[in-house]
Amino acid sequence: MKNQFRNNGAIGALLDEYEKSIIELQDVISSVSKEELVIIADEITADSECKSIQTVLTHMINSGYYYAIVIRNFLGESINYKKEVLLNSVEEYSVELQKMFQYNVQLFEDYPNIEIEVHDKNKKILTRWGQRYDVEQLMEHAIVHVLRHRRQIEKFSHKLRP
Repeated sequence: MKNQFRNNGAIGALLDEYEKSIIELQDVISSVSKEELVIIADEITADSECKSIQTVLTHMINSGYYYAIVIRNFLGESINYKKEVLLNSVEEYSVELQKMFQYNVQLFEDYPNIEIEVHDKNKKILTRWGQRYDVEQLMEHAIVHVLRHRRQIEKFSHKLRP
């Protein structure tokens, strides 16, 4: 577990908590075998991104990039969204989770004075699911997204190892 804290106020707190959620997720997936990674653990869901540990991790990484890219595009950049790529081991996912997190860190290094809290709904970021967020809310969503899917993976692991 990380023992140092970032010192850049609310942005530092958001990044510290985002990193903590990813470290916790990496710990949860560390014991998942290649076989368990790809087993369909939820046959009932219609959501193709939530059927196996592999699809959930792929979705989480893609979403983590999406949050930073949608902010960058809102700030005037023109960046294409990443395509989802299924990986073959938890080691690969762990590395990609770290890369995704660093991509988010880079956003705040590139925009150290970014306004993270706004109240005017017209100055908030419109997401692909139709919700409007300011930067702080979107990053809070990113953290909870990891936490929710970490829990889902824990449930999948219990189901796969009765």
